Amino acid sequence: MPKVIKEPGKIIIPSDVAYLQMLDEFLEETLRGFGVSESDIADIAISVTELANNAIIHGNKENPEKVVDIRIKLINGAVEIIVSDEGKGFDTLALPDPLTEENLFKENGRGIFIVRSLMDKVDIKIRKDNGTVIKLVKKIKRVHK
Repeated sequence: MPKVIKEPGKIIIPSDVAYLQMLDEFLEETLRGFGVSESDIADIAISVTELANNAIIHGNKENPEKVVDIRIKLINGAVEIIVSDEGKGFDTLALPDPLTEENLFKENGRGIFIVRSLMDKVDIKIRKDNGTVIKLVKKIKRVHK
């Protein structure tokens, strides 16, 4: 079973939703260290946790031998986050529209939609039989320390 790898700007977690709390704490600590405002921290943490949850459940199929890799850095007034898994990938065009009448009351299927609404840029790359890589960019409001 893979173990957690935690370094500045990087955390790699096993494919188990039990690690999402640790991921959230890592994100908040890192973002506060960057001087990011609390509202931006909330948007980023919601987005990354949602993507990591999807990576664990849908990408890696909760396989304990697979991991989710999250990288975060501050570049030119924006936070850039890369979330990658080791799954089979997915067809982004096949994602249901959560705003259509038949999908409005479904319990799931809103993750990518929510992430796109909270982030300034979302770039999804499918690596054939080698996982999904999602790059997020959020222009941030910095707080003075």
